[in-house]
Amino acid sequence: MKKGDFIFNIIRVPADFLMLIAGGVLTYLVRTEILDQWRPVLFGPQLPFDRFFGLILAVSVLFVAVYAVSGLYAMKLRMTVPQEAVRIMVASSAAMMVVILAIFVRAEAFNSRFLVLGYWAMAIGAVLTGRLLMRIIYRRLTVRYDLGAHRVLLIGNDDVAARLAHTMRSDPSLGYRVVRTLTDPDIAAVVAIIEDPGVQEVILASPEYPAERIVQLVELCHERHVMFKFVPNIYRTLTTHYDVDSIGHIPLIQLRRTALDGWGRVFKRATDIVGSIGALVALAPVFAVVAFAIKWETEGPVFVRLRRMSRSREFDLLKFRSMINNAHELNGYLRALGNDRRDGGPLWKMKHDPRVTGVGRVIRKYRIDEFPQFWNVLRGDMSLVGPRPHQPDEIAKYERHHRRVLAIKSGATGMVQSSGASDMPFEEEVALDTFYIENWSWWLDARIIAKTVVRLFRDRSAV
Repeated sequence: MKKGDFIFNIIRVPADFLMLIAGGVLTYLVRTEILDQWRPVLFGPQLPFDRFFGLILAVSVLFVAVYAVSGLYAMKLRMTVPQEAVRIMVASSAAMMVVILAIFVRAEAFNSRFLVLGYWAMAIGAVLTGRLLMRIIYRRLTVRYDLGAHRVLLIGNDDVAARLAHTMRSDPSLGYRVVRTLTDPDIAAVVAIIEDPGVQEVILASPEYPAERIVQLVELCHERHVMFKFVPNIYRTLTTHYDVDSIGHIPLIQLRRTALDGWGRVFKRATDIVGSIGALVALAPVFAVVAFAIKWETEGPVFVRLRRMSRSREFDLLKFRSMINNAHELNGYLRALGNDRRDGGPLWKMKHDPRVTGVGRVIRKYRIDEFPQFWNVLRGDMSLVGPRPHQPDEIAKYERHHRRVLAIKSGATGMVQSSGASDMPFEEEVALDTFYIENWSWWLDARIIAKTVVRLFRDRSAV
């Protein structure tokens, strides 16, 4: 999904809510200020505006909930204006039936049928108007300022490829900018174009290529975090996650490495924000005690900043300092002594590191040194749950299948950490992180967090 479409879909929720409130206010004004000239208002003492406004807020929440159930906020569904109008009318009618049923059950004195039926009509009109305005604004911003537009590499040499290129170039509001067209999916040429001038999508329009080269192309796109789409008559089984789109009358399928997309991304980020704020507040006394102990024992800062990778971006991972000051200056000497990893993986680890301080051994044993990572989660550098964050110099040694762990944000915990990361072979770590990426769900995150909390008190294998 293009970033512009993603943002547009999220904005529709508060926009619909505001339009529903506006429709309710307008309904009240029409009944009390306009129709009152022909038919006097009888419900004034029983339903003043402040009470009516409170009811409108509650009813608007109900309408938005019904809209969500009916698929009006689905990320993967692109509707035409008539399709959207029909769905809004059906969902609004269902929500209004719930309101009428509630009035009947409560047997309240609500003798204005116009407010009920008028709000139903106003709600439909207001939401439709709001969505049409958003479509117009989004299209204009896309055409004039390239808002949300994706730079595309098009691969193909047949009529389908020609029609795709013509449609994208003739209608800028679609949000595609063709930067290059290749007639053959040569991997080296694709890599060069991804790096310069840079693209967000690769579209394979012509399927008549060897399967091995197409698989290489898919793996390359996933490794470089570039969307891959193809005209759907082959290779639907390359992944279990895909989105259906269309350009003109040509259908496209976008392959995805992970199920984490759309509202799942929104929910995960909201969980990260709430969870990290709660953890930072709850752990504030622990932070104070640990900071005092570190400063009391050795000179140097309380925190250390370690360069790590999350997706394709480097960031400073925050941890409590558990080693002597400037411990990194001894890295070369200690690495020469060997690697404690039995599998010979690219990660360097050393048990019984002589640089670790007395306080450091305690906070490492109980993994307290990792608590400052909640600040990284709040900043958006990483997530509460995700693959283990690795060092840039280690990633340079990864093989292609190892780079799958960079598909999503790294996490403060994950399947590796909750399963006993210290003694786990590197290939098994990659396998677990890859499983998480390809099978993400809200329930899986909850299970990992619960297992991590339990392991925090039982496992002492950290180094």
